[in-house]
Amino acid sequence: MAALLEVRDLSIWFRTDKGEVPVVHKLSFSLGEGEVIGVVGESGSGKSVTALASLGLLGNAARVEGSIRFAGEELLGLPPNAIRRFRGQKIAMIFQEPMTALNPVMRIGEQIAEALRTHHPHLSEREIRRQVLESMHAVALAEPEARYRDYPHQFSGGQRQRIMIAMAIISHPRLLIADEPTTALDVTVQAQILDLLRDLRQRYGLTMIFISHDLAVVEKIADRVLVMRRGYLLEAGSREQIFLQTAHPYTRSLLGAVPTLQTDRQMPLATVPSLLEAPAGELMECGPGHLVRDASGASHHRN
Repeated sequence: MAALLEVRDLSIWFRTDKGEVPVVHKLSFSLGEGEVIGVVGESGSGKSVTALASLGLLGNAARVEGSIRFAGEELLGLPPNAIRRFRGQKIAMIFQEPMTALNPVMRIGEQIAEALRTHHPHLSEREIRRQVLESMHAVALAEPEARYRDYPHQFSGGQRQRIMIAMAIISHPRLLIADEPTTALDVTVQAQILDLLRDLRQRYGLTMIFISHDLAVVEKIADRVLVMRRGYLLEAGSREQIFLQTAHPYTRSLLGAVPTLQTDRQMPLATVPSLLEAPAGELMECGPGHLVRDASGASHHRN
């Protein structure tokens, strides 16, 4: 499988009045064409920051080192005009809170159309409207012709997330980054959005980075999974390796913190071991394509 995205030794620091604060530590991974990779971890683990770095959206408040190559082209260090060629057209992002991401005083048809006009200024208004309605149909928004001129507040949370997805796919990007796209939704709507993303993946051959703190959601959509904490990659492997052959104690604690129908309600859920307050050691291979970071006092074996 050809690598569409290659991240090598990515390190990110945020500048503060008291100096630089490290938030990502020498992160490396690759993403094959048509593959879905899930990135999981608690808040502050570096998941979203990594995605924003790939689109050059961190600004001057951050210092970024390493390499992010998309289809063989280096993205880090590109000037603003050059990186704009990738945003939206080749790499698109779905943000986690659609109500704040959408412009409340702009009709949704025009907001979707704006993404198209930016990269295809030669298109006629008639063609733009046709493609906007097509993208609204693609994400299963009811009666798109009638709702084209509605405002964001006139839609439910699940419908607004569909609008965000329509904006992301309208230019047919090769890579879709979904940053916590189901977090603010109830479980029924979550399932609908996951079904939609799976359908769009098959229909358009999308490559996807799916960022979430919810392991149950990631298990349903990802081919491979990266587990991060405090900017460190702790474990990486196929979906089966991460969920059935868990090697790192932090990953085990995340899985143990998710209640199921078999969970003993008399027993407390798992908590993160204190030994992992500062991840240490090198990444090592414990199986084909299965990487785990050495943690003091932890054994690395297949369960």
